Amino acid sequence: MVKKKSNLSVLLIEDNLAIAKQVAVFLEAQNWIVDCATVGKQGINLALKHHFDLIILDLNLPDMDGLDVCDAIKRTADRNIPILMLTARDAFEDKAKGFGIGADDYLTKPFDLRELVLRCEALARRPLLHGENFLQKGLLSIDCRAHKAMFNKLELTTTGIGFRILHKLIEEHPYPVSRSDLIRHLWGDEPPESNALKSHIYGLRKSFEKVTDRPILCTISNIGYQLQALDD
Repeated sequence: MVKKKSNLSVLLIEDNLAIAKQVAVFLEAQNWIVDCATVGKQGINLALKHHFDLIILDLNLPDMDGLDVCDAIKRTADRNIPILMLTARDAFEDKAKGFGIGADDYLTKPFDLRELVLRCEALARRPLLHGENFLQKGLLSIDCRAHKAMFNKLELTTTGIGFRILHKLIEEHPYPVSRSDLIRHLWGDEPPESNALKSHIYGLRKSFEKVTDRPILCTISNIGYQLQALDD
């Protein structure tokens, strides 16, 4: 059994004071430490200056779009801080944008506070999300801060989702990642109806083909995908 992590340090970026108070009181009752920001710029400053286990981010902020806040934090923080987005926007396109720029989970308003706690605990149990922003395995390296991937000193051209796939695969290397785990990692509990994963894998393979003739991104039958041939 996985032990729940207690005493989480959480940054809540929410401009609706009633919602912010309700969430903060509930989380503090779990013995969590909650800091709050009501505007995007304040949230970014707090996220970059202090250590938080995760960030709960509302998309509808008065000074800037929550997507831009998420992007700024993911690009400039010295570690990959898990971000759970809160929003009244339930369209798939909006969620896809959030995941594409690095959001780690999504919860649509109105929500059950108990579910919020469970999702936060799940994010906090992913130790790889708290690692350094630079990862390297053999000739392949990724810089999460700059959203840049390199193979043998040549830059790979990746989309936002393609980069997230690559990040997941390099974290798990040398082990394969199942299709279901990748889909859950990219889109949470609401995957697209089409075979979007296959399309993004195809695009990532094409990126590798431009810089090497090695078969880097391989399909593992009945399992999923794996990075191979990364060493000199």
